[in-house]
Amino acid sequence: MSPEFEAGIREYLGFENKDIQRISGLFEIETLNKGEFFLKSEQYCNRLSYIVSGYIRIYQGHENKEVTQWIAYPNSFITELSGLVFNQRSRFNMQALTDCQIYSLPKSIYDRMGDFIPNWYQLEKLFMTKCFMMLENRVMSHLSMSAEERYLLFYNENKPLFNQVPLQYLASMLGMSPETFSRIRNKQLK
Repeated sequence: MSPEFEAGIREYLGFENKDIQRISGLFEIETLNKGEFFLKSEQYCNRLSYIVSGYIRIYQGHENKEVTQWIAYPNSFITELSGLVFNQRSRFNMQALTDCQIYSLPKSIYDRMGDFIPNWYQLEKLFMTKCFMMLENRVMSHLSMSAEERYLLFYNENKPLFNQVPLQYLASMLGMSPETFSRIRNKQLK
């Protein structure tokens, strides 16, 4: 198990060292090749995964147009919560933009985590709260910031993405056209 993975589950899920030891064998190592799908829309999400390396694009197709919802990156989790928690079909496609290495916890084990970690339900609540807060922050930035302000905030928090991900996906994720994104980017590069 990689130190990055252990640090990630400690940070995101609040696991203590003894809990990490207890559940480390429950995660399965997976490899996704560039272009391979982690999940397709209308499928059921059957795992919670931690990205060790690589980038995964989360997007929806709308009337001849794709809208990027998020780019998942190393040292972060990826799943489709409505599927993992409520057994609903996914609304999103999740596709590897690069070769990826991930650790995955199968849903069958995720559903039984309370058997392995005594305070799992408090930890799960904190994890879900972090996910919700991240979503709230994104919604507020779209409602209250200009395109340039959103670009600058995202750039300052996610500089590595700008060298790893096609820029049209970042533009879509920020809710702007590729032309607006390029204009703002060129202005910042001067």
